[in-house]
Amino acid sequence: MSEELMTIRQMCDAFCVTPRTLRFYEARELIFPERRGQHRLYDRRDRARLTLILRGKRFGFSLEEIRQLLELYEPGGTNSAQIAATIGVGRQRLADMERQYAELSEAIADLRVQLSDAEHRLAAQSKARSTGSTP
Repeated sequence: MSEELMTIRQMCDAFCVTPRTLRFYEARELIFPERRGQHRLYDRRDRARLTLILRGKRFGFSLEEIRQLLELYEPGGTNSAQIAATIGVGRQRLADMERQYAELSEAIADLRVQLSDAEHRLAAQSKARSTGSTP
C-alpha cells in the first residue's frame, strides 16, 4: 500500500473518528475513498476534506454548508470563490454563536441570582426553625 493511501483504521486513528463516521461522510458524498474489494483507501484529498468537514462541524456548519464549500474547491486554482464563501458562512456562524453566547451568559447570571435567593431563603428558614420562630 502506498504511503499516500490510508486504511479506514488509520483514518480513524489519525482523526479520532469512528468507521461509522467515515462511512456516513462517504454516503453523503463528502469524501470519496478508493475501493479495492472490501477495503476503503483514503488519499491526501480525502484527508484534507475530512479535516475541513471536522472543522466545519466543530464550528456548527451544517453538512450541506460544508458540502457546498467543498464543491467550490478548484485544484490548482486560487480558490477565491471557496475562500469568499467560507468567510461569508463563517461570519454568519460567528454572529449566531455570539448571539447564543450572550443569551447563555444572561441565563447563567439569572440562574446564579435565583440560586443565591433560594439559598438565602433556605438558610433563613433553617435559622428560624432552630430558634423556634417563623420567618
